[in-house]
Amino acid sequence: MLTAIADVLRTIVGAAVTVVTLPFRALARLFGGAASSAHGRH
Repeated sequence: MLTAIADVLRTIVGAAVTVVTLPFRALARLFGGAASSAHGRH
């Protein structure tokens, strides 16, 4: 019973972490690409 609850919590936390970090990764990629193109570097 406790292992089932732990599995559910782990799944929820993993999904939450993915949802929270995805926008930051997208922003980092956007700003990284903008910075590299602004400096004329790839």
